Amino acid sequence: MAVNLVVSFALAILISSTPAVVGVDATEELKEAVLMLDVGNFSEVVAKHPFIVVEFYAPWCGHCKRLAPEYEKAASVLRKNDPPVVLTKVDAYDERNKELKDKYGVYSYPTIKIMKNGGSDVRGYGGPREADGIVEYLKRQVSPASLKLKSAEEAAHSIGDKGVILVGVFPEFAGTEYENFMAVAEKMRADYDFFHTSDASILPRGDQSVKGPIVRLFKPFDELFVDSEDFGKDALEKFIEVSGFPMVVTYDADPTNHKFLERYYSTPSAKAMLFVSFGDDRIESFKSQIHEAARKFSANNISFLIGDVADADRVFQYFGLRESDVPLLFMIASTGKYLNPTMDPDQIIPWLKQYIVEELYFTYGNLTPYVKSEPIPKVNDQPVKVVVADNIDDIVFNSGKNVLLEFYAPWCGHCRKFAPILEEIAVSLQDDQDIVIAKMDGTANDIPTDFAVEGYPTIYFYSSTGNLLSYDGARTAEEIISFINDNRGPKAGAAAAVDEKTQTDTVEEEVTSSQEPVKDEL
Repeated sequence: MAVNLVVSFALAILISSTPAVVGVDATEELKEAVLMLDVGNFSEVVAKHPFIVVEFYAPWCGHCKRLAPEYEKAASVLRKNDPPVVLTKVDAYDERNKELKDKYGVYSYPTIKIMKNGGSDVRGYGGPREADGIVEYLKRQVSPASLKLKSAEEAAHSIGDKGVILVGVFPEFAGTEYENFMAVAEKMRADYDFFHTSDASILPRGDQSVKGPIVRLFKPFDELFVDSEDFGKDALEKFIEVSGFPMVVTYDADPTNHKFLERYYSTPSAKAMLFVSFGDDRIESFKSQIHEAARKFSANNISFLIGDVADADRVFQYFGLRESDVPLLFMIASTGKYLNPTMDPDQIIPWLKQYIVEELYFTYGNLTPYVKSEPIPKVNDQPVKVVVADNIDDIVFNSGKNVLLEFYAPWCGHCRKFAPILEEIAVSLQDDQDIVIAKMDGTANDIPTDFAVEGYPTIYFYSSTGNLLSYDGARTAEEIISFINDNRGPKAGAAAAVDEKTQTDTVEEEVTSSQEPVKDEL
């Protein structure tokens, strides 16, 4: 579970900077720029456009609210572009649009998709989240997949230090190598910028005398550029994905790092995350040590990240980390999560060696698993009991009682509607000492793997006899109380009576048995 939980987190954290907000008057003028789609008109509208952008949003989502004025402003500019670029949005939280949400794999908000050729070609949006950046990115997406570089000035402006840039060098713009390069450029253009030239001398780095065909990948990290002469489509894609990914991903406010963060958190590997203040006078030592660790341990299926605590508030909130523990190294692995707080640069590699030894030889015990938990309530005397990660064993699994447990999220509208119903159930059953009605904030506590929580609210019932059941029925007090009574263990008094009767019957059986003649086994 520890590794899997980051998948749902991957997209939710990427909008780490707050966009500038368009003024009220401007927003009013732009309201008609973005088309509203739903399951009824979606297919028809998408089919009409060779290139269309769709934002899947939720009305309650703070990221979506911050994006809205920027998206509107960009839409008003792009609809006048040649060719026009249409921006649309879908309320993916509306149950009527669940079919669209499922079809396009919408797991977080906002999710933006670029749809081409009437919807037959769907790609993720990998650009900025502010108006000017959206406009520039989408204009680039409707232009040719690769642009020709004609001068050193053009090359310096296009390559710079913006991100990963691919330049194909060809003696002539024809042939299999050139065609494969263009095909890969079209396929991967949402995530990378592609250019081509016949003159390598205009490029800012690398051998300027080559005639090609070669592909030169420029990047603002690691070795700064890499060349490849393999123009097979699959080989070219792999070269871009591998060489174009940093050895250590940086978590900061730079939007060009968003696609690296998404891939980092979505990759099924152990995650080593070093969070430090980038203003720390030891920052170069921390960077040097985490890069050295990446070189040493990348073969152990570990992905590495260094993050600036100033920009990592969402990470800290999601994982329950504390700024007072910075500099900290946080590890997420298949066996759990581990934390090394207030560390020095020279402690990084020894600590990771200890982790690898425990993973390799299953000698767990030296590293204490980290569990995100709210504080245990000092007073927990309301009808609905509060469960946190640190007391879930005491209240649910070890209490010997029948426990109905709701997993909720504070932002969830369905949870807010269910809250008075849960309270009604608790009040109705509060005189029954064998029943506990409880709730747990699933966003603020680690949820044990016993429970499969894929949305909120999720309701489970754990009986006094040890049966764990998921409740999928109607969310009414009457139905849930009936479910509890049908599945609960015997009442304490009844159980005692049953035990007493069982003991009596056993004694009688033993007496009777002792009076029976011994049978001849032959």
